[in-house]
Order: sequence, then structure tokens, then C-alpha cells
Amino acid sequence: MSQFDGGNATMPRGARRGVPATIAGLALALLLGAGGGPAFAQSALPLETAPAGSAPADTARTEAPAAPLPTDPLAMAIARELSTNTTVMLDAAFNAGSEDELELGISGFYEGRLFQPLWVTDTGLNPHGEMLLTAFETAAQHALDPADYDAERLHAMAGKAAGVEDLAALEVALSNTFVTYANHLTAGRVKPNEVNKSLNLFPRAPDPAVLLEFVESGEDFALALDSLSPNTPNYARLKAALADYRTREKAGGFTVIPDGETLKPGMTDTRLDALRARLAEQDLFTAGTHTGDVYDGALVQAVELFQERHGLAVDGVIGKNTLAEINVPISRRIDQMELNMERRRWMPDDLGRRYVFVNLADQNLKVVDNDKTIHTTRVVVGKPYHATPVFSDQITYAEVNPYWTVPYSIATKEYLPMLQANPGALAAKGIRVFSGNREVDPWSVAWGSYSRRSFPFTLRQDPGENNALGRIKFMFPNSFNIYIHDTPSKALFARAQRSFSHGCIRAEDPFALGEALLAPDGWDKRKLEAVRDTRKRRVIKLANPLPVHLTYLTAWVNKDGSVHFRRDIYERDKVLAKAVASLRPTDL
Repeated sequence: MSQFDGGNATMPRGARRGVPATIAGLALALLLGAGGGPAFAQSALPLETAPAGSAPADTARTEAPAAPLPTDPLAMAIARELSTNTTVMLDAAFNAGSEDELELGISGFYEGRLFQPLWVTDTGLNPHGEMLLTAFETAAQHALDPADYDAERLHAMAGKAAGVEDLAALEVALSNTFVTYANHLTAGRVKPNEVNKSLNLFPRAPDPAVLLEFVESGEDFALALDSLSPNTPNYARLKAALADYRTREKAGGFTVIPDGETLKPGMTDTRLDALRARLAEQDLFTAGTHTGDVYDGALVQAVELFQERHGLAVDGVIGKNTLAEINVPISRRIDQMELNMERRRWMPDDLGRRYVFVNLADQNLKVVDNDKTIHTTRVVVGKPYHATPVFSDQITYAEVNPYWTVPYSIATKEYLPMLQANPGALAAKGIRVFSGNREVDPWSVAWGSYSRRSFPFTLRQDPGENNALGRIKFMFPNSFNIYIHDTPSKALFARAQRSFSHGCIRAEDPFALGEALLAPDGWDKRKLEAVRDTRKRRVIKLANPLPVHLTYLTAWVNKDGSVHFRRDIYERDKVLAKAVASLRPTDL
């Protein structure tokens, strides 16, 4: 999201749909009087009627105050166009409110400036109008479709505008389309939570009047246009990489590697020429550093680099998974970049001075302090059918040697059948049964009489080596019951794809993470481990809550310029692509 977060206009009582009563009255006066003076405006505005038995009507009526009228032909034509225009794009109010609020915001802006034009003069487009039309025509630079802003039609309108009515139509069309374009750049094309309920992001675009006022208030309109998009290095790097990949696509794209047996270092293979060419196309291999038909040396290193940048096991072996990723067409990589630019527009520019950033698609966590990454760790995230949601919150405390209160869904789906088969089945796991605050002997319960809908007990696991949360957890209380914690299942971190949890985030080295998070409060790894060794539960509150951002990015560019892609483990790329495709305007 950009710097804007303006509020929404409110529809006043008595206003025509999307058009204030004053503008409707002004337009009627202008239409009736063809530029008539205040008498026409006064006759068009609503009047109060005197009650029966009062003084004669000509003295009892109270005239509504006349709004100022434009006096020059172009301004008068703009007022008429605003009162009759029906071409507001349906998605233009997308994040700024309803279509009514959008049109009201634009009309109110023009009323406040006596309908003076913003984009045109008496002879055609002014410099701001020309720059705006160019921005529409080059919207693809931001992974937007110029067709969504009807750039060709607006260009034709500008070329054919021959009088004030044509110029007024062009003026209003440019303002309407500018609001749409700005909304898309500042807050994205789609509402994340409406596309996918697990995306708990609610970006807001600015009020239309705020946007239009911004055009004139800025000294450099080109810079102002550029500032609508996210003002972050991450967005800028991805935008540059998108342009580069589009150039590579025009040059022929990526070489396809034929199927064959798994290729391991030291083996001979006839596909190496194609492999060298393919890796060079992605700047992962330098021509001349490897020759011949033996797979070794610099070529193995290039494959390992490819694997690292695509979230694969880094072993240099070209098996089924690696070959499949190598053969993903460049067009699909471009699609990934475009979708992730949309995701970047959903995010605030300022994530905080210190914050935790978790990329669920990458299954990695980093702690950032003053734009520097001070800690990184692998994480395990939710299974596809227990997908971890996307949202932001604040870490407020850590808990060493935590209890684990088993979630109701796990207690009833997984543990109830075990208790029905053997009431003592959970004792070895250190899981005890409670009814309210009272512990219950599991052998005293007729488990067969309970079902998933009638389970009245709470299951709680004691602290210890086998606790499902491990020995420490980091809490950011939220409605999804998601948090970051240790785990006894350490072997899962060795896997390239790590989506195995019920939704929470498991950290590989949680006490090193604890030091990164709690250092401002005087804690280091040694002190935290000393508390762990007491086996007593302890809560450690953060003096200053720490922002945490759970994100889902399948394409990004690092500071060193390396381009990274990840598999769409939750199929959120697929859902987003469908949502964006469905937004094509039906009537521009």
C-alpha cells in the first residue's frame, strides 16, 4: 500500500444517486439557461413550502443559498458532464467505497473548484493529462493491464476532442479512470479477504477527492504518479525483474530439458548442452566454465544454485522435482511475478523498525532490525488442508516450558478415538484430562458415550521434551490461535517442503530465535535455556510488542538481485489469478 489511507465520502440525504443535489441543480440551471446566471440556479434548487394559512408564497418561501456557478464554457460543460455521465467504471470504487461514493467524491471535488479542468485545456490535454494517459498505456510495468484503463479509447478521445463538450467528456473520463488506476496501485486490484478468507488483509485506497487534490498539490506530477505504488525496495526489485523476464521471453524464453533418468554428479548425459543453455538463460551458469558430457564441476554448482532459488533440496541431483521446476515456462514465472506484485500492494510500506517476517510459501522466518536481517530460521507451516492464514499482529510474550492445551478439533478428531480404544493411551504423552479445572481419571470415563459434538473435556499436555509445542513458544494472541513455537519433531526441518503442522509455525532453533526477539529485554539464548532447564513454566513479556507479518509470496527478488520462486503449496496463486481475470471491465 502507498502513503494514502483517505476516508470515504458519505451520501447526503436528498442527493441523486452519486450526484449531490447542488450539482444536479447547477446542471439543470446550465442546461435550461445555456449558461444563464444565478436566477436559473435559484429556480432549480429545492425550496421550502410555507404551511397553509401563512403569508403569500412569494414572501413565505425560503430560498436555498445559491451555489457558485461556473462562468466559462469548458467549466460549464464539465458540470453538465458530471450530472449526466454514466460511464463510471464499476470497479473504480473498489477499495474506496461504493460506486455512489466514488462518483460523489469526484463530483464534490469539481464542485469545490468551480468545475475547472484538471487534465485538459481549451485546446486539448495539458501536461498532467498527457502524463496520466502515458501511465495508463504503460500500466503493464506494474503488472496491470492497460486495457483495464481503456487507454486506447481515451487516446482516441484526446485526439478527436473538437469542442468543450468533447473536452469535458475527456476530463471526466480521465478523472474516473485515474481513481481506478490509483486504487489498483495503492491497494491492489482485488480485496484479499473476499478472494480467500484465509487472507486477513484489508488494504484501503484513498478517497477519490483526496486523490484528485493530490494531482495539483504535488510539485512533480510524474513523481506523484510513481508514489502511488508501494514505496518499498521489494516492490521495485520485483518490478525490475518482471521487465527483465519479459525481455527474456521475447528473446525465446527458457530451453526445455528432455525427460530422462535421474542425473547425479559424475554421470554422463547427452542433455548437458541443453542444461547449460537453460541455466545460462537464468544467469546461473557462465558459458565456458563447463564443457563435455560429464555432469560435474561448475554445472553441478549451477544446478545447486537453481535448487536454492526455487526452494528445492540442494543436492545437485536432477530428479523429477528439479526437472519439473527447470521446465516451468518463463510465461508462468512472469505470471508468478505479476501475482506477487499484487500481493505487495496489499502490504503496508512500513512493516516496523523491528519485526518478524514469515513467508509461508518459502517456509522461512526472518527477524529484521532497521532494514537488516539479524536472524533467519527454517519453519514448518500448516498442511494444505490446515493452511496457515495470512495476517499481521504483535508478539507480546514468550512462554518457556509451556503447557499445550489440545485444540478441540484435534482432541475430538485424533485423540477421542484413541481414548475410546484405550483410556490410558495418552498418559505416555503426558496428556491429562480435565473437566473445567478438575483433573479427571481417564479410566473413569465412558469414552464410548461421547462424540465429536458432545465432548465436554479439555486435554492438556504437561511441559517436557515430548510437548507438542516443544520448550518455548512466542505468542501474538489472535482469533486464529496461531503462534510460533518449538517442536520435538526436529527431523522435519531437513525437508525442502515443510508444510506439516495444523496451522501454527514451528521454528527450527527456537532459543536462538528467542534471543533475537528478546535481546532488547535483556535475554540471550543462554539465559533462556537456563529457564528451560528448570522445567518450570515461565512467561516473559516483551516491553515493546513486536510486529509479526505472516505472508505468502511465491516470487521475490533479494537485495543481491537474485530472483526466487516457490511452489504454490496452498494454491493461492491459482485462486488469485482467477480473481484477477474475472475483474475485466464489462463497460468502459
